[in-house]
Amino acid sequence: MVEQSFEAPLLRAAGRTVLALPFDPVVVWGARERFHVSGTLAGRPIRGALVRGTTGWHLPVGPAWLRDAGLVPDVPLPVMLQPEGPQADALEPDLAAALADEPDARVFFTSLPTFYRKNFVRWILSAKQPQTRAARIAEWVRLLRAGQRER
Repeated sequence: MVEQSFEAPLLRAAGRTVLALPFDPVVVWGARERFHVSGTLAGRPIRGALVRGTTGWHLPVGPAWLRDAGLVPDVPLPVMLQPEGPQADALEPDLAAALADEPDARVFFTSLPTFYRKNFVRWILSAKQPQTRAARIAEWVRLLRAGQRER
């Protein structure tokens, strides 16, 4: 998955501090319901969920994080962001093929928080027999189509 590096200031908007993104994550990373990202802001690790606002996408930055990092709004800062966790495009071929055949399941999978995506993938990859793996992939797709986060 393509990481995005850029410079941007923190902005105050509606009583919150946000990092406005200079790109559209839907265009860069593909359509999904939610974007969970990780990376760095001014050299410090950061992670969170992107929010679509009226003026584009942004990453909310909490007051404790700002205080601890010693950052202030309106000063351009170096930023690197990338989608967090296993991505549908980077899965093993049989998993990717199963999602390619089920667009609704794929959209739901990509919108899940990292924890759930990792657990699903770990469960499937832990199968010792090919038939067990195939059965788990089928169950995984069924659960995703049903909108379930875990088995």
